[in-house]
Amino acid sequence: MSANVGEETSPFVDQLADGPGVSRIDPSDPASPMYRLLALMRSPVALRDLMIQPVRTGYIGQEKPIDPALLPKSAAELYPDIRVSELDVPAPLGRIRCQVFNPPGVAAGRSMMLYAHGGGFTLGQSEDTAYITSRIASENGMVVVSANYRLAPEWPFPACLDDCLEVLQWMQKNGATVGGDGARIAVGGDSAGGNIAAALPLKARDAGLPVPQAAVLLAPITDFFFEQYESFERLAPLGIVYDAAFIGFIRGAYLVHGKNWGHPHASPVRANLRGYPATFIATGTADPLVDDNHGFAQKLRAAGVTEVEHLVREGMRHGFYFFPGMFKQGDEAFAAVAKFLERTGLA
Repeated sequence: MSANVGEETSPFVDQLADGPGVSRIDPSDPASPMYRLLALMRSPVALRDLMIQPVRTGYIGQEKPIDPALLPKSAAELYPDIRVSELDVPAPLGRIRCQVFNPPGVAAGRSMMLYAHGGGFTLGQSEDTAYITSRIASENGMVVVSANYRLAPEWPFPACLDDCLEVLQWMQKNGATVGGDGARIAVGGDSAGGNIAAALPLKARDAGLPVPQAAVLLAPITDFFFEQYESFERLAPLGIVYDAAFIGFIRGAYLVHGKNWGHPHASPVRANLRGYPATFIATGTADPLVDDNHGFAQKLRAAGVTEVEHLVREGMRHGFYFFPGMFKQGDEAFAAVAKFLERTGLA
């Protein structure tokens, strides 16, 4: 499905490699002899490029295939009634590839969710979170649009937000074409995608655009001043799922300049949150981000947001809701999401 007839040959924005975050070497640079020598000693020459390679190639079996017998059931196996289609949303630099998850039936005017996948702003795609988006679509009877936004370091802040705002505006104007209601939209995301989802209402508001009706945030980053939180200092240094080294890398890759750390569209907890939509947050006590998330919930309540739920599950680490059938706490999180969406009139 293309949202921009006649431009099907334009590139997908998440495949554009030559962004402003790419390190460039000018052949006329006086330091070129050093670069040529370094090129013989390591590849690629730029350390940021060198570091992103193992992160991307080692993610979800992209370096070597995983024995299917070792994996949980796929989203397609678990939710065969969910129809998944492709949607191309036009954007200034090309097309934003989205996957649309439609619940069964022919009902029109369903509520919708714009979902942003996780991956530390530097990797990942909508296929990786198909279980989450399929389950949300199935259990809440809503249309979920999962966006493949531009990634850092090639495309740093605010590129991914700009892409998701384009998708949000498309959904608000054209949601009926995928069976949705453009006036009943939630934003959702996990981890880095949770940060994007948390920032989108602020970016929309500041641009004078309609604000989503709700936010569903699964262990989101809401503050890039990580070290100010006790849970980060205690849990991140030797973390397995999420650690201080990776968070430091993605902060540099995504935000680039220290002046961006406190930008309200990067660290939503530092924004003026008055008028922010109803919000659901899920975190585990073993997640370095649990204090960050607690602080965001507190800030929302202090700003007068009446519907704020922070679900915390004992002993759970970052991403405990990611794999089907692994933890009962994951099922509890999805059940809580369903009740939250029902309370806010979106399910």
